[in-house]
Amino acid sequence: MKFKKILRFVACVLLWIVLGVATLWAAAALYFDVRVAWLQLPLAAIYGLGMLAVWILVRRPWKLVVTAAGFGVVLAWWLSLEPSNNRDWLPDVAELPYAEITGNEVAIHNLRSCDYRTETDFDVRYYDQVFGLDQLRTVDLYLVTWGSPHIAHTMVSFGFTNGDHVCFSIETRKEKGEDYSAVKGLFRQFEITYIVADERDLVRLRTNYRQGEEVCLYRMQMTPEQRRKLFLDYLRRVNELHERAEWYNAITDNCTTAIRTQRAAADRASWNWRMLLNGHLDELLYERGAIVTNLPFAELKKISNINAQAKTADQSADFSQQIRKGLPGFGEESAVH
Repeated sequence: MKFKKILRFVACVLLWIVLGVATLWAAAALYFDVRVAWLQLPLAAIYGLGMLAVWILVRRPWKLVVTAAGFGVVLAWWLSLEPSNNRDWLPDVAELPYAEITGNEVAIHNLRSCDYRTETDFDVRYYDQVFGLDQLRTVDLYLVTWGSPHIAHTMVSFGFTNGDHVCFSIETRKEKGEDYSAVKGLFRQFEITYIVADERDLVRLRTNYRQGEEVCLYRMQMTPEQRRKLFLDYLRRVNELHERAEWYNAITDNCTTAIRTQRAAADRASWNWRMLLNGHLDELLYERGAIVTNLPFAELKKISNINAQAKTADQSADFSQQIRKGLPGFGEESAVH
């Protein structure tokens, strides 16, 4: 009998925790995602205070019913918010890339190439280029950290026999006057975009112009079939987002989790907490043998930092080749299988 009382008490506490978290989320969703700015705070406050009044004044089980119903109404409204590809975008995300695949040839349209003077002062150029799938030779991972060592930005770059590299960066597609916030990224504030660009754009921005960012570069150990499939997975998502906008989410659909979910369920790597705290992603890949393992991990991570090489290479036409010199596991591009 005593055990049943304890069990009932624990269940009751857990239920109220769940309802409390749901109420806080609903109030935050109203505060961030109501599209009429002057209504955001009043609606969030009314909702939160209203639920508090229900908890104090209404008897069980109706307080539970009203709390759950209120959350359900807010959730239904929130899920009805539609993303869009038609907004007043910042210039560096104004054009969406897309790809046309014909046999072994891939024509990528709207590849980005920014010429930076500072982080915020740059000229944007978009161009088209054709790549041969049979010329795909390498897949490399960039891990960009700043501030906390637990959070990183990931980018994946595909290398071809002729020395070209196509780099993918999964980011928020920001409007003019809009700034990224990790908290806002949990709600329906930003559309997600796949920036497809050359490395002198995406990498140099982080090594040469932004302050406090450290970039590590790792060669992925993949078979030709795995490289081709991953490249086509990226292009499929690029085309999907070109046709229909989707929301970014800082947890479920960010620069790292989106790489996993863009693949078929049967092809996804098993989940690990380091996919969320992705500053440790390189450690996870090292443990799984997906990057070179012939050095202790701490030494590999130190050697793989390319900030100094990127600053030296800067405007050089062979930027991509220079930043790879001497890195473990690289060697001749065409010799990697």
